[in-house]
Amino acid sequence: MKNSTASRTFVSLVLALAVLSPCALFSISGPLFAQDQEWMEFANREDGFTCLFPGKPAITQTTYRSEYGADLPARVYSVTQGQSRYSVTVADYTQLQRILTEKAKSCPAGDVVCRGVAGSGEGWWKVDMRAALVHASWQFMQRNAKVTQYQWNFVELVEGHQLVLTNADKSRTFAGVYMHENKLYMIESTVPPGYPEPGWFSQSLGFLDERGIGLRYQEIYVNGYPAPPRVKRDLTVPGNRIDAPGATSGKQPK
Repeated sequence: MKNSTASRTFVSLVLALAVLSPCALFSISGPLFAQDQEWMEFANREDGFTCLFPGKPAITQTTYRSEYGADLPARVYSVTQGQSRYSVTVADYTQLQRILTEKAKSCPAGDVVCRGVAGSGEGWWKVDMRAALVHASWQFMQRNAKVTQYQWNFVELVEGHQLVLTNADKSRTFAGVYMHENKLYMIESTVPPGYPEPGWFSQSLGFLDERGIGLRYQEIYVNGYPAPPRVKRDLTVPGNRIDAPGATSGKQPK
């Protein structure tokens, strides 16, 4: 990625954040001058997200265990820069119903704690889906670290949770968890003591529509409920977003 592209994206992010919070503007500006490595715009159509990384991320296949014990397929996109680490983990909750329904078949007859109750879904899959954000946030809280901030948040109007932790070695971790179209996104960055918040990374997470174009909703998106209308975007209309390579124009999905 050319430096001009990184600068364009950074300026767009600053303008977008400035209308939300002066603190957000301050936190995102620091890392720009703290990094000596060129950042790149990254987009992955398979997992439907975009992000700024300080280099090409390594991709690792893994599994993620949900609150009710489903081992979900997942991928970790990560970059290490000196003592700082950046990652986005995507867990595929579209597989949740199938996994927990199959698991419930081995439950003892009449065992509602195992099989689920009315409205919970077989094996509690509906509850597990609903609890995904809280469960992911709780996993961060279980680390050997002090939670100094925990709040509701959104990116591109997709709701999520945001956490800040001070680790045992005094490094700090900035994390966010978001749920979009039954996929869980966990964005995480850890920087050494005294380093500024990596706001450029933290605030850059975005999502792709079916055409590979970065999307934004007109109202708050809550996973599991009818999606609100999206902001009209096309390749011919530039904006503060990242599009996937090979993105196509055409009628925007509703």
